[in-house]
Amino acid sequence: MPLSDRYLPTAAVGAADIAASALLARREVKGRQTAERIAAASLESLLKAIDANDSDTGAHVRRVATYALILADAAGLDEREQRSVERVALFHDIGKIHEALFDIIHDHSKLSPAERKAIATHPQRGADVLSPLCGFYPDLPDGVLSHHERWDGHGYPRRLRGRRIPLSARVVAIVDTFDAVTHSRRYRDGQPVDRARDVILEGRGTQFDPELVDLFVFPPIFARIVAAVRDVTRWITPIETRRTGQDEESVPDISFRWRPGRSGSRGRPASDHARQTER
Repeated sequence: MPLSDRYLPTAAVGAADIAASALLARREVKGRQTAERIAAASLESLLKAIDANDSDTGAHVRRVATYALILADAAGLDEREQRSVERVALFHDIGKIHEALFDIIHDHSKLSPAERKAIATHPQRGADVLSPLCGFYPDLPDGVLSHHERWDGHGYPRRLRGRRIPLSARVVAIVDTFDAVTHSRRYRDGQPVDRARDVILEGRGTQFDPELVDLFVFPPIFARIVAAVRDVTRWITPIETRRTGQDEESVPDISFRWRPGRSGSRGRPASDHARQTER
């Protein structure tokens, strides 16, 4: 037998192993992409649940997300960080639709100390709701949990201080306050944007990250915020619907929708985990 013939079986086995490994890798990638689509769809469903249970909160979180993205962009955050800020903004109040809090929040009478204490549980309740998705969105539960922490350490629920507070939560804290001041609540009317800016300046270095406050009130950035206020005064349900059918198999990944005019992205990871695995 020629020497080369002796190695043919070995070469064939090696080629088969390579082919099997490639097939396994493709299946793993497809499985991960399917899981990521499910995770994105889960967030989309949760956002629709917020709308269905409390349309005011649904409109509020979308306004906050719009302002948060402007501030995150001004802070020079990269795309991954901006998406993290966006998700925390959209879901920071999901804990408020809990049945134990819903009636309190929508009661028009003055809050009692016990009711205020109950409402202060909404960050933890929200983090608990979102914790099953932390494998795909690892920053989301912690960001939601931390959005009422204060720069000086006197916030809740963990009394975190300074840069120990997740960046996404520090961004959301500022724009959440801005929206709370400028839009009417059951106990008061909305105030002008200049008043909201003054409130945020008053909290610089105590309630809020001072560097982010400086960015927020910087005239060109604040002008973008004010322009966005006019654009998102009323929330309108997007006309687009998610595509279904066999062509979905050709979509590597999708991100969830939450604004009119923003379509799901082809080829963009829906999760931070996906971005990390591509590197």
